[in-house]
Amino acid sequence: KMLADLSLYNEFRSWKDEPTMDRTCPFLDKIYQEDIFPCLTFSKSELASAVLEAVENNTLSIEPVGLQPIRFVKASAVECGGPKKCALTGQSKSCKHRIKLGDSSNYYYISPFCRYRITSVCNFFTYIRYIQQGLVKQQDVDQMFWEVMQLRKEMSLAKLGYFKEEL
Repeated sequence: KMLADLSLYNEFRSWKDEPTMDRTCPFLDKIYQEDIFPCLTFSKSELASAVLEAVENNTLSIEPVGLQPIRFVKASAVECGGPKKCALTGQSKSCKHRIKLGDSSNYYYISPFCRYRITSVCNFFTYIRYIQQGLVKQQDVDQMFWEVMQLRKEMSLAKLGYFKEEL
């Protein structure tokens, strides 16, 4: 079994006793600094902040591109990227997915790299929300901790640009 940083483990244990989604608590603060912020830092920083907010509020949706024909190009389409331009990085990339934030009607096209970074953060939030809502019953504290560590590892790999092309 891998050895954990004991202070991390203890922060997790005390968080789990009174789970909160408040990002200033020691457990979450560390993960925001080390994993979440770096993962969701993109050159289009305003959009990046909006993405983080939507992830925190559980109002971000991701869908494959190509389900709907593009009938006309709106004037705002430039900021939203397109099938060949990522809205978060501004780079020319083939974008197979697009995101929607909250109940906005805008879709933003994103590259596979950005999609993997966003989904790795979403997966982390989904799991800690489940813990907070008391939905993780079959696991003990140690198992939950290692699951959190695995999700952090995914975020680390994502921010370094390792992603499975099929994702």
